[in-house]
Amino acid sequence: MKTPVQIALIGDIHRQFNQHDVTQFNQSDYDLLLCTGDLANYWPHEGLAVARQLARLQKPTLIIPGNHDTLTAPQLLAEIKQWPRLRRWLAWGQPRRLRQWQQALGNVQVGGYSAHLVPGCDDVAVIVARPFAMGGSVLHCQPQLQRQFGISTMAESAARLCQLVDETSSQRLIFLAHNGPTGLGASRDAMWGNDFWPEAGDFGDSDLREAIEFAQQKGKTVLAVVAGHMHHHVKGGGQRPWHLEQDGVHYLNAARVPRIFGENGRIFHHHIRLSLTDDGAIVTEQRCPEK
Repeated sequence: MKTPVQIALIGDIHRQFNQHDVTQFNQSDYDLLLCTGDLANYWPHEGLAVARQLARLQKPTLIIPGNHDTLTAPQLLAEIKQWPRLRRWLAWGQPRRLRQWQQALGNVQVGGYSAHLVPGCDDVAVIVARPFAMGGSVLHCQPQLQRQFGISTMAESAARLCQLVDETSSQRLIFLAHNGPTGLGASRDAMWGNDFWPEAGDFGDSDLREAIEFAQQKGKTVLAVVAGHMHHHVKGGGQRPWHLEQDGVHYLNAARVPRIFGENGRIFHHHIRLSLTDDGAIVTEQRCPEK
């Protein structure tokens, strides 16, 4: 490529996206925006308000739904507790809420078990992983995944992701997920470590890890794995790393929450810049001040 392809990585939004962000990204040099989801906090109407802001973006934008997107607070609790009957009952309204969410997003493309070419870079594809992920290698929102994608088990999810990798002709890949993969640590402050159980543990997704390893076995180059869900601030204190390079792969946790924050009397907006070159990828954290 003659010039680097520039990609903005926007982490879990949780209502933190406004006119400043719209103007900043529309006036930027970015070729593509990738968002890890979680537009809302606990209620769908919050996500619709943020979606309407995102719809004003003029840059190609791709988003994966997170576990706070199109779920109600009771449904989210039922998923966390793994209450089978209540999960199924509360999931009946999710298809309607998802349609409303997609409509509010306008031209923003919603991904899930899908592959997308990076604009201006035909040899790089974005593989969008399992939507509504909540971590711990559990297939959350199974009724919705079954209706929408025909996925009912974690094994089927892994197989579908591997199929996507196999079918894309691109030799260089970026994975976009809501939650990250297993294999990056089991401590509470690991990149996708569990910080809300006393025993901690690896809270990544095994289907995503399987797809990454499958891509590498097929001889494809995994440039980056972009996800969020596990916020940078660790419960009980401390910070988890947001960037780790392992075996040539850039693992990026973009979930700096809140992504709009005050520091030294100024307001900053957070995202990550991923620059693609012929030689690989360059990663820089962006803390953009309001003027």
